[in-house]
Amino acid sequence: MNNVEALNLTNPFVESMKRYDKIYWRNPDFGEKADLNFTQAEIFDAAARWDRFAPYLAEVFPETAKQNGMIESPLLEINDMKHQMEAEFESKIDGRLLLKADSLMPISGSIKSRGGIYEVLKFAETVAMREGDLVYSDDYRVLATPRYHKIFSHYGIAVGSTGNLGLSIGITAATFGFKTTVHMSADARQWKKDKLRDKGVNVVEYDDSFTVAITKGRKIAAKEINTYFIDDEKSRDLFLGYAVAGIRLQKQLKDLGITPSVSHPVFVYLPAGVGGSPSGVSFGLSQIMPEGIYPVFVEPTHVPSVTLGMITGLNSNIAVNDIGLDGKTEADGLAVQRPSQIAGEVMKTLLYASHTFDDEEIYQYLVMLKDSASLWVEPSAAAGFTAILPTIQQLDHPEFLKNATHIVWATGGSMVPEKEMQEYYQHGLKLFK
Repeated sequence: MNNVEALNLTNPFVESMKRYDKIYWRNPDFGEKADLNFTQAEIFDAAARWDRFAPYLAEVFPETAKQNGMIESPLLEINDMKHQMEAEFESKIDGRLLLKADSLMPISGSIKSRGGIYEVLKFAETVAMREGDLVYSDDYRVLATPRYHKIFSHYGIAVGSTGNLGLSIGITAATFGFKTTVHMSADARQWKKDKLRDKGVNVVEYDDSFTVAITKGRKIAAKEINTYFIDDEKSRDLFLGYAVAGIRLQKQLKDLGITPSVSHPVFVYLPAGVGGSPSGVSFGLSQIMPEGIYPVFVEPTHVPSVTLGMITGLNSNIAVNDIGLDGKTEADGLAVQRPSQIAGEVMKTLLYASHTFDDEEIYQYLVMLKDSASLWVEPSAAAGFTAILPTIQQLDHPEFLKNATHIVWATGGSMVPEKEMQEYYQHGLKLFK
């Protein structure tokens, strides 16, 4: 009998999932002690690498020059959105509501800029030190010269993606000069494929799921000489790239007069696909701000892969298809049927709760955010809003929320073509009638 067959399917949460019901699961292991297999020192090592590459990034990506080559997004207070939600749902939201606008991240306009770009930078640094004469104290703008471009052209970078990770890695790797291949699942939007091809990236399309695309991409890359495969299901470097968000967010919260603590809880609502980016962010936050951080993962009812893995304890050894779910969602960035090999293990004691949503909800929140704050996000990036009211309603001590901060992590959107974004908006409007 395999793990899935042995699973106790009388678990009420699993039974609800099988019916595509929305669930809110409080993690019983939240806050316990655990060996997380990653360290705070690794986060600071990753942050230092970002700093070394900042001059290079400012030169080759002019949109980062204003921030001196830093790849970061703003943290925005969205009071009008909070008031609109309170009116629409006739429910009070105590505390402050903020948007971590990774939708505005430079280069690829999504949270994947953190992990995806970081792993490309680390690989480029390794190659440049081995094949060239780069040393840590150099001005990394030297990597933009024809000499290094030629060195990089002898190497390949490949990745499997539903869209945004492929964009971040594809754009960055091609800029360095790497031969770049992105294996894209059937869920990937056409405009993302087109943009990658415009950058000279080889896009391999699959009429199948993310799991199939990444598995086949991994096998193909393994047979190619000098090809480095960035693996969204188990990469430590992707994870650590995301974790640097903890350092960045600490400063942004300080600037807003917010210090997370037991009496000032900060709830962070993170959309989860394969689970690597929300897990990396959650780890970074917990290491840099060890008190008062409450991560909440948010997933579609049709693809609750990380939640299913954590509830059953099987993590990456179970996929949503194993319990009969179709794995289909309009939230393309979250259309991942099997969680990463890292997410469940790391989040076992870090995840406060997990919430699942119906697709129509994210279009409604997309509309509300545009109308209240003039901010555009893609559908999957609005997912965090769906978990705020359920989190408040599930609390044992509501007075705990008086000094709370709610941060919705908007994972992508600024690169979506205007025509497609208008279609999302119009679709969302119809759902209010």
